[in-house]
Amino acid sequence: MAVSNVLSLGEGELHLWLLPPPLSPRDVPIGELDALEQRRAAAYVAAENQRMYTAAHVGLRRVLAVYTGVEPRLLSIAGERYDGEGGRHGRPRVLGMPGAPEFSLSHSHGLAVVAVTEPRVGADVQRLPSDATAEACLPALHPAEREELGRMSVTERTKAFGRLWTRKEAYLKGLGTGLGRGVHLDYLGEYGTGERPDGWVVGNLPLCGSHVAAVAVLGSGDRRVLMRSVPEALLYARDAADRLATVEPGLHTLLRDVAGARSAPRAA
Repeated sequence: MAVSNVLSLGEGELHLWLLPPPLSPRDVPIGELDALEQRRAAAYVAAENQRMYTAAHVGLRRVLAVYTGVEPRLLSIAGERYDGEGGRHGRPRVLGMPGAPEFSLSHSHGLAVVAVTEPRVGADVQRLPSDATAEACLPALHPAEREELGRMSVTERTKAFGRLWTRKEAYLKGLGTGLGRGVHLDYLGEYGTGERPDGWVVGNLPLCGSHVAAVAVLGSGDRRVLMRSVPEALLYARDAADRLATVEPGLHTLLRDVAGARSAPRAA
C-alpha cells in the first residue's frame, strides 16, 4: 500500500530528521530491511550496536517513504557504484526512482540523523570526543587545521575537534569515498587559514549537548535547514510512514556557505 502523506522539498531546503532508538528491540520491524541490511545488522557483536544499526536503517526507510510515497520495505537502497560483479559500493541512493531525493544517514551512541535534500549530501553525527581522542587524532589532520587547534586550550580544542571531525566525515560521505580518502587532504577548519573544498557547503548544526553533527551539500549558496525530532512512539508505529509527514519542524536554521561568502567579490 502506497504512503498517502508525502512531503516535498522547497528550493534550497535541507531536511534533517533526528531519530531515537527504540525502547525495546521488539519495537523494530526488521522485516522492512533488505537481506544485505539484515546481514550487516547480524554482524554486530554487541546487542546495543545491532539494535542501533537496525533502528537507524528502519528509520531511514520510513523517512524516505515520506518523500517517495513508496512503502519502506519496497524501497531499493544501495551504493551508487556497480562493481561489475553483482555488488554496489559508495554513497547509498534510492535506486529505480528518478527524482528521488538525495539522503545521508549517520548514527552514534543512541542518536541517528537523516539528511534529505535535492543535491548530493553527506551527514555525520558523533558523540563529543574525549580530550585523549582529540589529542590522538591531531597529527592526522590537515596542517592548517592542526595549526588552528594548536592555538586553543585543551577544553576548547576538544570541542572544536568534535565539530571539525563531523564536518570532515560529512564531506567525505558526500564525496562517496568515506575515510578511504586521507583526512589530511582537505581543509575544513573554521578560521580561514586554509581553503575549503570548492563546490561544497559544509557546516555544523545545533544539536543536544552530548552530540555534534554536520552536513555537506554539493553546490553553493546558503541552505535553509528544517530540523524534525521524531518521538520514539511515532517512529515505530505501524503507520509511521504516513504520520511522519505530520511532524512539524522544531528548528529552522541556516547552513551558511562560508567558502562562497569569502570568495565572493566585494562591492566597490
